[in-house]
Amino acid sequence: MTKIAVLGAGSWGTTFAKVVADAAVLSGHDPSIVLWARRDEVAAEITDSHTNATYLGETRLPESITATSDLTEAVRDAEIIVLAVPAQSLRSHLEVVRENMLDSAVLVSLIKGLERRTDLRMSEVIAAELNIAADRIVVVSGPNLAMEIAREQPTASVVACADEGTAERVAALCNNHYFRPYTNTDVTGVEIAGIVKNVIALAVGICDGQQLGDNSKASVITRGLAETTRLATVLGGRLETFSGLAGLGDLVATCASPLSRNRSAGRLLGEGLSAEEATAKLSQTAEGMKSGSAVVELARQHDIEMPICEAVVAVLEGKLPVDRLASLLLARDLKAEGN
Repeated sequence: MTKIAVLGAGSWGTTFAKVVADAAVLSGHDPSIVLWARRDEVAAEITDSHTNATYLGETRLPESITATSDLTEAVRDAEIIVLAVPAQSLRSHLEVVRENMLDSAVLVSLIKGLERRTDLRMSEVIAAELNIAADRIVVVSGPNLAMEIAREQPTASVVACADEGTAERVAALCNNHYFRPYTNTDVTGVEIAGIVKNVIALAVGICDGQQLGDNSKASVITRGLAETTRLATVLGGRLETFSGLAGLGDLVATCASPLSRNRSAGRLLGEGLSAEEATAKLSQTAEGMKSGSAVVELARQHDIEMPICEAVVAVLEGKLPVDRLASLLLARDLKAEGN
């Protein structure tokens, strides 16, 4: 029996465990699926009541999913270890993973963030901390609004790995009647797209909070995609990734949906709340607020202009009044659209 551990019982981690459990029913497989929850009461609710009401409301979870608050227990003997913890705490969790994982385990990242201070993508943090090869590290990304997927509303996603065979193996584990994975070998492009779109969604949310129109938001989304593409291609990402699910697809979903944590956080900022006040109102981490400064730092290291991201970070740090963001973006020098 294959054991699959999902570390992180927030909305996306719990939903992904459900996706895998539902895929197993269709394929005829019978994996052991264990969720790790930070709090004892959440683990007990998932195991005993088959719900995670804090994050997914009344959504019923498959009975094949169990949960534990013991990280060592969750990781031990798992052939697939899925990571769904906040980006800035990933490295500390990997210390326990390293001590207890199988030598052949495959690591799957659901995390869309950039580590502060090191400016590393999550796959790079995993590789460095666990000393494993790229063919054992997988990234899942795309338009992944957890509540919609938990309600079994159809969606497509991307499973990326340097090794196509590993990507296909993980894709097969999460392929069901409402979740359709496509494989990709452009790990860099997929990760950068997922990281930067959170910062762009903050900008779109600020436009909402400032009661700006759809033209303003469409302009931010479009120019935000241009910023993302510039950074990713310099880092080795492939251009075609950004017209696909992990690029344009994820950006549109995150910027357009009221279910998006980053757009919601941006709206609160646009209404005049500070970054600390906005964070206090959210029940989950808005990764763009944590990773934005790392994105800007990485761009500066490579001499890439990212004015939208820079403006959002300035708002987050209290260096730019939120009502000046839109006018600042329009004050740039005239240039061709492709630049």
